Amino acid sequence: MTFKVAVIGCTHAGTAAVKNIATQYPDAEITVYERNDNISFLSCGIALHVGGVIGDAQGLFYSNPEELARLGVVTRMRHEVLEVDVQARTLRARNLETGEEFGDSYDKLVVTTGSWPVIPRMEGIGLENIQLCKNYGHAREIIARAADAKRITVIGAGYIGIELVEAFRDLGKDVTLIDNMDRVMAKYLDPEFTGLADKELRERGVRLALGRTVEGFRGTDGKVREVVTTDGTFETDMVVLCIGFRPGTDLLKGQVDMLPGGAILVDDYMRTSHPDVLAAGDSCAVRYNPTGEAAYIPLATNAVRMGTLAAMNLQKPVVRYQGTQGTSAIKLFDWNIASTGLTEGAAAAAGMIVKAVLIHENNRPEFMPTYDDVMLKLVFEAEGGRLVGAQVMSKADLTQAVNTLSVCIQNRMTVQELAFVDFFFQPHYNKPWNLLNTAGLAAMKRLDETAKAAVTEQERMEPGTERADARPHGKYGVA
Repeated sequence: MTFKVAVIGCTHAGTAAVKNIATQYPDAEITVYERNDNISFLSCGIALHVGGVIGDAQGLFYSNPEELARLGVVTRMRHEVLEVDVQARTLRARNLETGEEFGDSYDKLVVTTGSWPVIPRMEGIGLENIQLCKNYGHAREIIARAADAKRITVIGAGYIGIELVEAFRDLGKDVTLIDNMDRVMAKYLDPEFTGLADKELRERGVRLALGRTVEGFRGTDGKVREVVTTDGTFETDMVVLCIGFRPGTDLLKGQVDMLPGGAILVDDYMRTSHPDVLAAGDSCAVRYNPTGEAAYIPLATNAVRMGTLAAMNLQKPVVRYQGTQGTSAIKLFDWNIASTGLTEGAAAAAGMIVKAVLIHENNRPEFMPTYDDVMLKLVFEAEGGRLVGAQVMSKADLTQAVNTLSVCIQNRMTVQELAFVDFFFQPHYNKPWNLLNTAGLAAMKRLDETAKAAVTEQERMEPGTERADARPHGKYGVA
């Protein structure tokens, strides 16, 4: 039976949804509305392109309108959807090339409108050479303008900002990194890890201006020349804003349920509060397994999974979404860093009572010719030991360990279970006690010490109670 499907937006989630809908429903009439002149751009590769690691940007696209056309999809490039009426199941769009406006209808709507960089309202924000970093057009602009810029300022010390800082340093630029937090990558890592990252950046010649807020920009001849902060002014030839993203969901405001920040709420089958509207990707909130709550976590990995599930569940619920741990990784010069779930600080901020262990180990036996130090941290509930977060950092690439720990968190495993999981041993790769086993054992010890301390404190507080180790012991505990 033929039915009409409209898809708004075609980057990660949209491309995944469209290709799977076309495959699973060959009779569907699928129309894609995309306001850019390209689809499926891997924005996480922008820094690699800027730094020259990836010379041909075409490698950052994994689909195109021609491929979708071969699947029978009508792709309307450079078309912006102006309004949607979910009750009438209609939309209105504009051709950005001709200015023509027209209406369309659908039986099912898939909203994959993604996100857009946060642009602060402040003095001088309209000056030339203040750049965003999100899509292919931004990548081209950054590369073109960086060619003549000696001093570059990156605002925002998250993963994107850090990757750009490294790329600019590799190009020999004078780089300043500004963030209102007092350490880099604070959203993903606890201080033990960010301290090493801070040190590495400084040693590589990056000027860190942390713990201060940008108040505005000053320029000459229409071009930015200074960044004004709450603690100092920095001269610059170019600024790249990397201060976060907001969901692009204005089209559906008041028509489907959303978080206060505008992220669309979906159920486990990518359905919104309206039965004929599904949503996926950066436009949505996701179920965050460490807390069990809906959260806004715009990641490409979440997007492609959700887009695929939106297609599978288009007509009826078939495959359930398993939630996310917000698992991510970054390469910082020679360091390999990854995290999943909650940091210790984020868990405390969420009102959770947690414990943590930090271990330093070598990645393989010391009798091997070479080995590298590894720092691994586990965050777990103080009551019961359920894993809720992990971080790893090493010159050796052990980032896959965090993927394993992501599975553990998703399946609500405890540190007691982690301690005795069956992992292989081979001297080229690890030790007889795998790194994750070792961390689990250390976490068990921490829980045991906490429990014993609690018992001792309780006994100390109870009047007339003798210390347990001062009592005579017999067969039944009494002499």
